[in-house]
Amino acid sequence: MTRAQHSNNKLYWVKDNVIAGNFPAISAALKDPDGLLAIGGDLSPQRLLHAYQKGIFPWYNEGQPILWWSPDPRWVLEPAALKISRSLRKTLKRDVFRITFDTQFQRVIKMCAAPRRDTDATWITRDMLHGFEILHKLGYCHSVEAWAEGKLVGGLYGLAIGRVFFGESMFSRRTDASKVCLVHLAQRLQEWGFQLIDCQVYSRHLHSLGAVPIPREQFAALLRQFCTPHLHHNWRLPAPA
Repeated sequence: MTRAQHSNNKLYWVKDNVIAGNFPAISAALKDPDGLLAIGGDLSPQRLLHAYQKGIFPWYNEGQPILWWSPDPRWVLEPAALKISRSLRKTLKRDVFRITFDTQFQRVIKMCAAPRRDTDATWITRDMLHGFEILHKLGYCHSVEAWAEGKLVGGLYGLAIGRVFFGESMFSRRTDASKVCLVHLAQRLQEWGFQLIDCQVYSRHLHSLGAVPIPREQFAALLRQFCTPHLHHNWRLPAPA
């Protein structure tokens, strides 16, 4: 059976032979676990772009089938609403890091996928790496890099579709490195008229930086308004001062 009806206890199966458009309404996502919507399919560029425009993202571990999510509420950050703490402001003033955009995308995503202190698990699987690398070559996926003493010490990556940036992951090898990347990203997004940074789900780190929850349907409405796939920018411009 290639598709299962989405009921109270059955997950929707994405057809492998359908490139895009093969997702149920996000309102059909499960409440437990929160936001689990569908299973299966692939990570082709067409399917990924379609999913993100609908408020759906892949999140699964190596060895699992692809799991697609659309949680409620959705955590988001308006670029202009980024909170900069006193300590982070001091770091910015000291100009500790050199910030670049899109110069080391593969290294950034692989360092985001590296084991963390508290776990060896990662949701950035080999197929995810490949899928996002293709989207980077197509101009949709981007990285921000922090450098110190000639070494890559922090970064983040995500998708830019229309005037929405879908944040995926970040890493730090020095204190505040990824936060400084986020500050520069927010500045650039404001310059280009971006309306929203999608943070997907709650984290204490992003909450402290200004991320807030909004209802899933409100998030979907914002995507319909701002998330058109035909807006590209030159991300390799010098980092904002």
